[in-house]
Amino acid sequence: MVLNYIWIGFLTIAFIVGCIRFVAFGDASVLPDMMNATFDSAKSGFTISLGLTGVLALWLGIMKIGEKGGAIQAFSKIVAPFFSKIFPDIPKNHPASGSIFMNIAANMLGLDNAATPLGLKAMKELQEINPKKDEASNPMIMFLVLNTSGLTIIPIGVMVYRAQMGAANPADVFLPILIATFLSSLAGLIAVSIYQRINLFNKVIIGVLGTMCALIAGLFVGIRHLSQEQLTTYSTLTSSFILLGIIVTFVLTAAFKRINVYEAFIDGAKDGFKVAVDVIPYLIAILVAVGVFRASGAMDFLIEGMARFFAWIGINTDFVGALPTAIMKPLSGSGARGLMVDAMQQYGADSFVGRLASTIQGSTDTTFYILAVYFGSVGIKKTRYALTCGLIADLIGITAAIIIAYIFFH
Repeated sequence: MVLNYIWIGFLTIAFIVGCIRFVAFGDASVLPDMMNATFDSAKSGFTISLGLTGVLALWLGIMKIGEKGGAIQAFSKIVAPFFSKIFPDIPKNHPASGSIFMNIAANMLGLDNAATPLGLKAMKELQEINPKKDEASNPMIMFLVLNTSGLTIIPIGVMVYRAQMGAANPADVFLPILIATFLSSLAGLIAVSIYQRINLFNKVIIGVLGTMCALIAGLFVGIRHLSQEQLTTYSTLTSSFILLGIIVTFVLTAAFKRINVYEAFIDGAKDGFKVAVDVIPYLIAILVAVGVFRASGAMDFLIEGMARFFAWIGINTDFVGALPTAIMKPLSGSGARGLMVDAMQQYGADSFVGRLASTIQGSTDTTFYILAVYFGSVGIKKTRYALTCGLIADLIGITAAIIIAYIFFH
């Protein structure tokens, strides 16, 4: 229902703004641009879904091997003490716990291609224990919000773009991103816990969150003297080792238990193809609405209005140049990435706006995209408070990114 209102709202506002630009200002190109945006966005949605097919087939095949070989169950037992507190409705030793853990681990390592199929696998397993098949369950919402908050320890993608744009030290946003994304994830966890009445003062939860804070502090001490090249090399090696280690562990564990590894992989890969097809209409719907909203100029009007407002209340407006990235980030990952690059082109990669846009890009994930893809893959129509909590995490992450950027770079 929420997505229905958002979709209608985006299209309606875009149409009104486009008509005003055409009638009042004689902009004859705006309506054709909006129409072209619908075709381009629909094509983009299909292309993205098609691109997911191979990755989904690969990783859901690997996950099926891990499931049949018992490795997923082993992962579930490791994370059970913590997950049982924040996912109290997931049965003990259920394979969804292992899939959730691996998805979150892939996100933390910046492995988006691996994280998405693992996340869709987890969502499918959560749907199996969902009593209301068209309505998001509590575990689904918690899992989705943890994804939308985008906890990332190694933001390789952002650093690569900064290097391409000529930044003197592309890794200078590493620590600001780490702090902002951690605060975003923490805000998402707290928001969902309040809705679901989860006791965050439980000693297990406090222990895990405290350990994560300590690890982030230790990571800062360990990496602050590394060059961008060293950081990229270590990050790439670590990520590759972990992924290959997971694949080999799953295969060897299954082989040891005399499981037909090849047939298990084929069974999982078939599921990957089906999931990719199921996602297409949901993804196209979201991307079309966002594309028309951008093409109409409504986004530009919004940014200009915010700049005037902040100037009126006496707040420094140096950050306004990065706001398009902040506003687009919950709506479209590729759109936000394009706006980040545009900010670096316009202001400079090492400018305050360029660094802030980079920090925002890494501080949270694409809420509407994840909501559409993850819930769409299992046919969820009633999202309940998932979007609200996801946007709360986005707001905290983006606000933290702005504050931290002022501290580090202004």
